[in-house]
Amino acid sequence: MRAALHASFGDPASVLSEGQAELPEPGPGEVRIRTVLAPIHNHDLWTVRGQYGYKPTLPAVGGSEGLGTIDALGDGVEGFTLGQRVAAASVHGTWAEAFIAPVRMVIPMPDAIADETAAQLIAMPLSALMLLEFLKVERGQWIVQNTANGAVGKTLAMLASARGVNVANLVRRDDGVAELEALGIGNVFSTASEGWQDAVRARLGDALATAAVDSIGGAASGALMGLLGEGGTLVSFGSMTGEPMQIPSGDVIFKQATVKGFWGSKVSQAMAVEDKRRLVGELLQRASAGELQLPVQAVYPLGQIAEAAAASLAGGRTGKVLLRP
Repeated sequence: MRAALHASFGDPASVLSEGQAELPEPGPGEVRIRTVLAPIHNHDLWTVRGQYGYKPTLPAVGGSEGLGTIDALGDGVEGFTLGQRVAAASVHGTWAEAFIAPVRMVIPMPDAIADETAAQLIAMPLSALMLLEFLKVERGQWIVQNTANGAVGKTLAMLASARGVNVANLVRRDDGVAELEALGIGNVFSTASEGWQDAVRARLGDALATAAVDSIGGAASGALMGLLGEGGTLVSFGSMTGEPMQIPSGDVIFKQATVKGFWGSKVSQAMAVEDKRRLVGELLQRASAGELQLPVQAVYPLGQIAEAAAASLAGGRTGKVLLRP
């Protein structure tokens, strides 16, 4: 089968190319899915670099989420049928004509959800929903997040709003404000604008934020800590700068603040099956109802994997880059 492969770790735009891989066969409790669309996530690109929590054996097929139809069933598989439209995340090798998924990772997709949404509905949105629960915020309270125009940021803002939780959304460029407002996301502030912290504080009110989500690191971590209220929680979700978090000790001490790390894979493993089903059900319901929008920047064929990786890494992107075998 055709697949997007890398024989070494490095710059995704340089090491990824289309090649041939063995058509995988499903084992017990697994299904094989013929790929319709597969997204390129940031963690996929970090995996290609060899700098993520999971390091594949080389040569490796990239990708960790995909939408398609089941075309082979492993022994003992029940409840799924050949030709069924499904999606799966937290798997391996989805940037190919077919991939294998354990049935516990496979989600039937309603016809009401378009392919472009269904292909990216589980990994990032589920992480956002798990993060929302991880933050333990209540209706009417405030979250402040940076990189709000990223995939998780947009989704977190939409899902929190649907639950009655307020979110102050920080973006690093002025045109990011209109980008989010076009999706119906409010309370957007550009950190490129003078006086943005005062504007955020005015919106939050005297109690400030109950929780903050940092995806940048460095000085941006300290800026978020300054927007937290008494007993607030700062969660490290990522580090776009690659720099250590710079947090004033006075804020931590006098606010009695808590700093936590969030890795969706670990949280997912620890989550009860019924809770995960509940969250996935909420995603399907909100996507079907149009309450959750997942924009697409572009769709590339596998043969243009290097260009697709470069597009996914480019600044100013307004949606997810997808691959179509």
